[in-house]
Amino acid sequence: MIKKVIMKNLICSNCAGKIEKALGELDYINSASFNFPNQVMLLDTTEDYDNETAIIQIKKIVDSIEEGVDTFMYEDRHIVKTKENVEKYSIFFIGLAIFLIGYLFERFEIKYVNLPFYWISYLLIVEKILKKTIKGIRRKEVFNENTLMFIATMAAMFLGDYLEAVSVIILYTLGEHLQHRAVNKSKREVSGLMDLHIEYANVRRDNKVIITDPHSIKKGETVIVKNGEKIPVDGIIIKGSTSLNTSALTGEAKLQMVKIGTYVLSGNINVGNVIEMEVSKEYNESTIAKVIDLIENSTFHKAKTENFITKFAKVYTPLVTLLAILMVVIPSLINPDLLEDYVYRAATFLVISCPCALVLSIPLSYFAGIGKAAKNGILFKGSTFLDMMNNVTHMGIDKTGTLTHGNFIVTEYTDEETLKIAASLERFSNHPIAKSIVSNYDKEFYEYENVEEIAGFGIKVETKDGIILAGNRKLLKRYNVRFKEKKVMVGSNVFVSVNGKYIGKVIVKDQIKDSSRNVIRRLSRKYDITMLTGDNDLIAKDVSESLGGIHFHSNLLPTDKVKVFNEIEAKGFKMYIGDGINDAPLLNSADIGVAMGGGSDIALDVADVIIMNDDLKSLEKAFRIAKKTKIIVIENIALSLGIKFGFLVLAAFGSTMMWQAIFADVGITIIAVLNSLRIIYSKKGIE
Repeated sequence: MIKKVIMKNLICSNCAGKIEKALGELDYINSASFNFPNQVMLLDTTEDYDNETAIIQIKKIVDSIEEGVDTFMYEDRHIVKTKENVEKYSIFFIGLAIFLIGYLFERFEIKYVNLPFYWISYLLIVEKILKKTIKGIRRKEVFNENTLMFIATMAAMFLGDYLEAVSVIILYTLGEHLQHRAVNKSKREVSGLMDLHIEYANVRRDNKVIITDPHSIKKGETVIVKNGEKIPVDGIIIKGSTSLNTSALTGEAKLQMVKIGTYVLSGNINVGNVIEMEVSKEYNESTIAKVIDLIENSTFHKAKTENFITKFAKVYTPLVTLLAILMVVIPSLINPDLLEDYVYRAATFLVISCPCALVLSIPLSYFAGIGKAAKNGILFKGSTFLDMMNNVTHMGIDKTGTLTHGNFIVTEYTDEETLKIAASLERFSNHPIAKSIVSNYDKEFYEYENVEEIAGFGIKVETKDGIILAGNRKLLKRYNVRFKEKKVMVGSNVFVSVNGKYIGKVIVKDQIKDSSRNVIRRLSRKYDITMLTGDNDLIAKDVSESLGGIHFHSNLLPTDKVKVFNEIEAKGFKMYIGDGINDAPLLNSADIGVAMGGGSDIALDVADVIIMNDDLKSLEKAFRIAKKTKIIVIENIALSLGIKFGFLVLAAFGSTMMWQAIFADVGITIIAVLNSLRIIYSKKGIE
């Protein structure tokens, strides 16, 4: 069971990692993962979890690691008043003023008076770092950036490098402030891409229209949506007609015309007339809530690179600390006269060692990629799937509703009686073929009872005239109905029999999407593509040739599709693309399941990636975003490690100063964070 806890103002990536670790050690929490842009800690909890007990313990853990963090349950976010985290530097500036007085005494050669000023100013300036160091020691976490910074600057003070020790803390504090601002900016930018939250709704109650929180809306109530307002919950229009801007969900600024009887999704914006709608789903079950939940939970499925960086950071800092100690001990045994020089080198080495740039920028890069995709109507359930897309080699793809529109047209039928029987039976099915037959018949239906739909075969009903069937060839074969086709036509054939006697067929044909032709032809140059369909060989071959001759398997039942797909050999990951309705087993079992969802519940539940606008062009865009994200992640790793290791080598040989080490730590972090934002602003290679 996944629980969410908001931790507002938690900016420090290293602190977030420590909180994740501490929470994961609680008996009722299996694991924890922090979502930076949304400031939400995701908890995988056990059955023993209790909200009231848990939040008290969680707050204690958070407060013991980081100050100024507002911690509360996600469901209480509308009633809890939080404060902005205003960094207080009053003690810091007092310390800085005292240091300047001491520096003036030194400049005017007033001996010994300056030392108390230097030490008092140092203790005031280092106050925040010292507090965090003490907290770390209490938690038995000695190896962290605050402890290393305190040890390094304290060593410089004892060596008499007062100016440098204080200058390093000033630069570190300034850098940390800039780093926080950069992270806050990136958080706002990513969150801005996914601004899906709905603040209010107009509901008719007791013959009055009142403004209320969308969470309070009940099923069956009437909601009024005015021009410029977002639809707060899913429902059916009962009054009026208008145009909807669906870009918030689909990423495309196309208008959708809606009228009475149309089922509309929450999150879309009314850009026309006032409409009234009957609520079909309460807010927590509506499309917009599920999409928001999906995005906020995306950090729970971390990419391998993120997991590696987390493990790397745990080993890296203690290792560097050990190396710093050896840098003092070993040379001092050889040449004790240069002990002060070796201590200074080691102190500088420690200042450089913090892996903040990697720990912060890598998760941010992936989340920026997920945000960019969400802006374009592509929902990833985790950075792991964004990362995996770069290693896809084979794609299985559904036909109906994915490659084609799914809007079947009746092109031929044996006679009126055959069409009437087929339409009367198909009324009881939601299959696109069934719906097309029903929509093409505008006369009276036969009133059948106890109709049975046989998945993958068709419809059956027992009447006084015997068993009546309407379905594919396999259905008639199962009931030993013999028939011979006089003419073979391309299309989906619905065969009809009454009491064991074949009476005729209805032929419907689907239309291939224009975008499918172009996209599949382009994708087939890079990937092996196999179409899996329940249609007959003639239809499958016709569609395959229209798409450039891709591989196909026809006459497949839903269970057959899974078996055939699993038997396909691929060097990398296998992706399956389906409509999210009939392909749930395959979407769930593939390495990456992509649903052309349009907001359907099944798509949101089973797929790893959801294409909200049902257009395969977005799949191409998803691949491009995944590639761009991977490039930026690699750039940040190379930049961070390259410059940091370079400075570590210089520090080991005494060729760098402490203030330069600060640049290697905080400066590179800021650069890496800003580089992560290029995913958001970049259009080249994505749009």
